[in-house]
Amino acid sequence: MRGRRILYRWRFSLRHIIGKVARPLIRLRLAEPPSPARGEGKHAHARFRTLKIVATTGALLATAATAFLLHYASTLPPLALAAAGDRSTVVLDREGKLLRPFLTSDGRWKLPVGVDDVDPRYLAMLKAFEDKRFDGHYGIDPLSLARAAGQMLLNGRIVSGGSTLTMQVARLLEPREDRTLQAKLRQAVRAVELERRFDKRQILDLYLTLAPFGGNLEGIRAASFAYFGKEPKRLSTAEAALLVALPQSPETRRPDRLSDAARKARDRVLARVEQAGLATASEVAAARNETVPTARKPFPNLSPHIAEQVVAEAPGARSHRLSIDARLQASFEALARERSLGLNPQVSIAILAVDNETGEIRASVGGVDYFAAERAGSLDLTRALRSPGSALKPFIYALAFDNGIAHPETTLEDRPARYGSYIPENFDMTFQGMVSARKALQLSLNVPTVELLSALGPQRFLSRLRDTGVAIAMPKEGGAPGLAVGLGGLGITLQDLTRLYVGLARGGEMVPLQVKTQAGPSETAPRLVDPVAAWYVTETLLGAPPPLNAVPGRIAYKTGTSYGYRDAWAVGFDRKHTIGVWVGRADNGAVPGLVGRVVAAPILFDAFARLGLDPRPFPQPENAIVATVAHLPPPLRHLRQDVPKTIAAMTTPALKLAFPPDGAKIDLAASAADGQGQLNLKVAGGAPPYTWLVDGTPVTGPIRRRETAWQPGGKGFMRISVVDGTGASESVSVRLQ
Repeated sequence: MRGRRILYRWRFSLRHIIGKVARPLIRLRLAEPPSPARGEGKHAHARFRTLKIVATTGALLATAATAFLLHYASTLPPLALAAAGDRSTVVLDREGKLLRPFLTSDGRWKLPVGVDDVDPRYLAMLKAFEDKRFDGHYGIDPLSLARAAGQMLLNGRIVSGGSTLTMQVARLLEPREDRTLQAKLRQAVRAVELERRFDKRQILDLYLTLAPFGGNLEGIRAASFAYFGKEPKRLSTAEAALLVALPQSPETRRPDRLSDAARKARDRVLARVEQAGLATASEVAAARNETVPTARKPFPNLSPHIAEQVVAEAPGARSHRLSIDARLQASFEALARERSLGLNPQVSIAILAVDNETGEIRASVGGVDYFAAERAGSLDLTRALRSPGSALKPFIYALAFDNGIAHPETTLEDRPARYGSYIPENFDMTFQGMVSARKALQLSLNVPTVELLSALGPQRFLSRLRDTGVAIAMPKEGGAPGLAVGLGGLGITLQDLTRLYVGLARGGEMVPLQVKTQAGPSETAPRLVDPVAAWYVTETLLGAPPPLNAVPGRIAYKTGTSYGYRDAWAVGFDRKHTIGVWVGRADNGAVPGLVGRVVAAPILFDAFARLGLDPRPFPQPENAIVATVAHLPPPLRHLRQDVPKTIAAMTTPALKLAFPPDGAKIDLAASAADGQGQLNLKVAGGAPPYTWLVDGTPVTGPIRRRETAWQPGGKGFMRISVVDGTGASESVSVRLQ
């Protein structure tokens, strides 16, 4: 069957090739000799007989050659295309820009590339220099072969090969060391097979991918990055000419080793380009004056930690599209390098930027220098467990607001306090006296924060964080958490901490962080807090004093410093993005003077300046209470733990028992709806669920309906009470008769 397919493919191709050689001769008027002029008849008939012999001989030779080639083609194995499929694994950003390529299994740089990825002028130069009839032939160019054979006979050596681009692709797919007539014949046969199997565009794609450019560089894209540090989409005239010249003899023209040979080869291409009219004389002269690169440039290595992670998770994939923004990633990596210059050589910096709407990671800097051993650059420090210091305080306040324990204007006491053996102290070892919760958070006071956490409960606090999917590591697993967790006595990663702040920016709604682009909205996690509580914290953090020379009120942010000056944090957000910054040593060593507000906060504000701020304000929820302490509900003016309070209790109408009214005398027979002596009960206001009690004994379980019916067991005076979901209650006394 395969032999038949090969014969079928060759019929049309060989018909075309034979036509190129024999058809001009056959078309001679062989039937009748031309009418000769007087005195020339004998010579004209002789020329006619000679042409006839030549035409007949050419036709016979073409027929014999066709038969031979058909037989030879049938003996060849199937065309090997494995080399075309073996390419470097590449990691791309959200727009398809190259973040990081990886070597093939045999140590080559072979980046995927197509015609659309290459400068059109390079393609025009390539055809003009290598195969000017590429668009018209069927794999073999008879005129080029005839020219090459004539030059070889005249000079006694091979002057030009006569190979087409298709024949070169065939040679690259099935490489052979020998340069014999048999090898050339095999290339010709394979070229015709390629032309029958692929169109011209696909054949060019194969050439652009397989062409050698010296060393372990294969394909024009790898060469363009290695020699010019850029994609081949936009090339200068000199750059395009050099890339045309290199594949002819890649090892003897390598610019990084033999720059003079590379320049001469480039200039020969430029001369042909000028002859073909693809460039003016002035353009060619300017191109000749351009220097040839003498060293290879490094390949892109943006977001190396994330790139390694996704490749390890899906080793079989050859291309990975991430949510990373290459421009932003490069800017943040440069920012980390710049800021590290004034720090200890062992100190590193991690930065994470997240899109609040989708949870997609836009930039992830795992360390200052991936190759720096003293900074442990190969470690992704955005995923390292570290102590957050005060960076978790906003979530203590958020949960306190959410549970009705406090309000931003609630008065807290900043004075010496003891909780068993634990005595919290402020960072500056001073006390502010009576302060609002807003001011306590903005100044990052420790004592009021511990007071709030004590009212909230550390176990309740940690459970709420863990319910959202955030990983929290405790120093002693299994033991009851203490109040020190509010000041950094636990472990959390920069990724998880930034995710918590993304939840605040989203009004308390959590979302998983994603490193790959999503086709739709991300799956949401359990809610962190109510939108009102999230807005309270956001407005408070917007008023936090910024670092020196920064504009206040632009981003909501919080800093943190771990015990012993080991970690410095700063996390901030606007409507669109959240950015987290960590500074410290990878080995968890102490760094004197490493304070979040001094070291990390300036990096955070600089990162937002490079990212661009979203000036839109955070919308105020309908149920938010905006008031001074004097106008707050009495339970919220001071921190009291003996009054049940929730957000619902502050924002819903007061509970009132609508029926029966207080002091009523009720005739059960008249009021019964079905003659069974039932009593209708109805409540107004309050927050569901509701529990009904008679003389202190529950007669219904918690129900969400505001109306129900109860069947009394007898007559007389009774006290009917209702308790809503906030703990509020209302009672009436009635007489049943």
